[in-house]
Amino acid sequence: MSHNISHIGYILTVCRDNAWLYISATFAVLWIAAWLYRDSLEIEDVSNKYVFVSGCDSGFGNLLCKKLERKGFHVLAGCLTEKGAEELKKMTGPYLKTVLLDVTSQDSIQKAMEWTKKEVGDSGLWGIVNNAGRSLPMGPTEWMKVEDFHSTLKVNMNGVIGMTVTFLPLVKKARGRVVNVASVLGRVAANGGGYCISKFAVESFSDCLRRDINYFGVNVCIIEPGFFKTAVTNLEPIERELHRLWNQLSPEVQASYGDKYLDKYIRIQRFIMNAICDSDLTKVTGCMEHALTAVYPRTRYSAGWDAKLLWIPLSYMPSCVVDIGLKLVLPRPSKSV
Repeated sequence: MSHNISHIGYILTVCRDNAWLYISATFAVLWIAAWLYRDSLEIEDVSNKYVFVSGCDSGFGNLLCKKLERKGFHVLAGCLTEKGAEELKKMTGPYLKTVLLDVTSQDSIQKAMEWTKKEVGDSGLWGIVNNAGRSLPMGPTEWMKVEDFHSTLKVNMNGVIGMTVTFLPLVKKARGRVVNVASVLGRVAANGGGYCISKFAVESFSDCLRRDINYFGVNVCIIEPGFFKTAVTNLEPIERELHRLWNQLSPEVQASYGDKYLDKYIRIQRFIMNAICDSDLTKVTGCMEHALTAVYPRTRYSAGWDAKLLWIPLSYMPSCVVDIGLKLVLPRPSKSV
């Protein structure tokens, strides 16, 4: 009798445990289905919406402008050069207009905003995509001069802040979107120079802005691309800058690294860039497009397999993991201790 009772108790326990398992699994499936449905909802009437994109001479900004214009948006493209502006206009239709823009100059930003204000009229600006950026110089921190940091920070950090603050009243009027292009290197500082510093700054600036401005119906989205084949990752200028940095070092500092260090550093960097750089830029522009067209845009978008499988997971690990990984990959200076 006691045996039967204990057996029945065991069966009831198993059923209860399985019930909780089934309930949990059902809840998870329903949550995922609801999230996917919510994520797929798109805004209507894009033909009456204006989007300003910076850094449109080439790369992500250039491709995004073409996609948005084909989708029906009024696209306002900020280009650094006349040549870039002319070539973009040749490949697009009447819904795209260009303006010369140097994000390192507040006067240039102000003129672009005044021009945009006239273009959008009472509609306001639905979206601003802060895409303009530069990566060089990159390399060991000790090789840099102060002005080497400033040249990158002026574009990637000051430029994003200047553009956002100046254009924000127009975005606020439309209850629109601010889309800031950061990087996976804004999560993991994998090399020296101003690039990682600036992208960390973009991340924190965007977080602060999102929390301050969401009361007014403005969404702030962060794009975190992995490594893609663009002008930013072009090996020729990267290696040219490394040689320049090396040549400006004192003989004592050069001796501490050793004669072969630069060549080894370049070979390793070349191998890494060729191995992980993705040529499909639509993985990034697709994220930008979703941030502008989704009813409920995401706070962060990770673009590229390396971002999802390598850099983002690394950013949650202890710092020593990244430290050890970089030590294993990068060459060792000849006078290291």
